[in-house]
Amino acid sequence: MADKSGSNTMWGGRFATGPDALMQAINASIDFDKRLAAEDIAASRAHAAMLGATGIVSDTDVAAIREGLLTVLSEIEAGDFVFSRELEDIHMNVESRLRELIGTAAGRLHTARSRNDQVATDFRLWVRGQCDAAIDGLTELMRALLAQAEAGADMVMPGFTHLQVAQPVTWGHHMLAYVEMLDRDRGRFRDARARMNESPLGAAALAGTSFPIDRETTAQALGFDRPMANSLDAVSDRDFALEFLSAAAITATHLSRFAEELVIWSTAQFRFVSLSDRFSTGSSIMPQKKNPDAAELIRAKPGRINGALVALLTVMKGLPLAYSKDMQEDKEQVFDAADSLMIALAAMAGMASDVVPQAERMHAAAAAGFSTATDLADWLVRRLGLPFREAHHVTGALVKRAEAKGVDLHELTLGEMQSEHPGITREVYDVLGVENSVASRMSYGGTAPEQVRAQAARWRAALA
Repeated sequence: MADKSGSNTMWGGRFATGPDALMQAINASIDFDKRLAAEDIAASRAHAAMLGATGIVSDTDVAAIREGLLTVLSEIEAGDFVFSRELEDIHMNVESRLRELIGTAAGRLHTARSRNDQVATDFRLWVRGQCDAAIDGLTELMRALLAQAEAGADMVMPGFTHLQVAQPVTWGHHMLAYVEMLDRDRGRFRDARARMNESPLGAAALAGTSFPIDRETTAQALGFDRPMANSLDAVSDRDFALEFLSAAAITATHLSRFAEELVIWSTAQFRFVSLSDRFSTGSSIMPQKKNPDAAELIRAKPGRINGALVALLTVMKGLPLAYSKDMQEDKEQVFDAADSLMIALAAMAGMASDVVPQAERMHAAAAAGFSTATDLADWLVRRLGLPFREAHHVTGALVKRAEAKGVDLHELTLGEMQSEHPGITREVYDVLGVENSVASRMSYGGTAPEQVRAQAARWRAALA
């Protein structure tokens, strides 16, 4: 049933009656876009100052508007503000309260702007802030991983391919791999931030305005590099939100990969790490359990964040220029993705700081599984001059022999080794130890402790 209470005062005289209650329910966004209150008020204060500086609105009214907006912000921050669904969104809620505070002068605030450029500005400011927060969160996690790398530069562990033991590496090398990945994530957020740092404010509904506004001034006041150059693009663009979600999704994938390793490593079958009680839970029925729930929840976060990215891509894919109400569906998934990312970053930083690698267990695992087979093949190439393919074949035969005996390579006798190639000497046992193996990987970016320390020192300087 239609609401007969009269027209919506924000829409003016075009409508004889108010909207149906169901229309109000689907149309209102205040339940979620109230998160943009601080950005909305900051943009409105910048807009009001510009209206005064250009002589469009009197200095008296501008002063009342700007002071009144601070009062509204303080009420919101104190939890004293009553949000109204009837007023649809954060913009109308703020303006309505401003009118109650300062009277008719509040009506001049919306001169030379539209809710279209208003929400585009607010949302862009909010996402820009989330990029900064994500960069900070990534940096803290990188510092925690770097500390682990420095402490474990010599700590041998198995490296895996296909989750099968491949070659020995060091704990420090493994931790620095994630530092590199997370730094690329920081770069993506920085790049996205740089591209989004243009101001839509002043584009008005879609075509600009006939008022003599100064868009450079409002852009500068809000920390933007410049105004957006096309008013149609300014109100219809949501690339900034998509780029944020894309960067967030890749970051969440990296966090999930590390979380998966922590889950695996903390099992009784691996026992490579001990997780702190702070980021573990127990079982209601099995008293022995210590579950890596924080890691498992981080592992699940890409589901939400990837979903948000796909959802917004789907919303935007068929929209003609300029603004359509579909774009109201741009915020909830971005808010949720940002929340999910930030709690995952914080939790992972805590876990990375607390995790205790079990050096003896990892060393034993690194020494098993024929992890030095490649070192043996390389030795055959270097010392005996074999082509690598022949060395690979000889080594494979020795692995098969050792596997049949139930021993590791270094436990084969010299005679057994020479049965596969007579040129093998006792020197071969020097390369079959895992410490010798990792120490030999001196190529740039390799796992040798000397290389790990050099990379760690580089990162320590960079993160300072």
